Amino acid sequence: MTQSTMSLVLYFVVFFGIMYFLMIRPQQKQAKKRQALLSGIKVRDQIITAGGLYGKITKVKDDSVILLIAEKVEVEVAKSGIVSVENRDIDLEKAK
Repeated sequence: MTQSTMSLVLYFVVFFGIMYFLMIRPQQKQAKKRQALLSGIKVRDQIITAGGLYGKITKVKDDSVILLIAEKVEVEVAKSGIVSVENRDIDLEKAK
């Protein structure tokens, strides 16, 4: 290999290394945190959905939850529609 080919390969390696640390790794950490949030929900958690509904979980199913949004008003929401849990913090260390 010539000197210019070696430097070109080195540039590509450095470029992909930078891309990994700036784009791929943060996305993986965010996905891990989201998975911990969804797997850690339980009854009586107060949540916010992607549609902006605030409510309290009354029942947890496999792929959905029953959410109490007003007195005697319950709706079923997909777990993927849950944006945040308001009454507690999800710890990443426990999710490992």
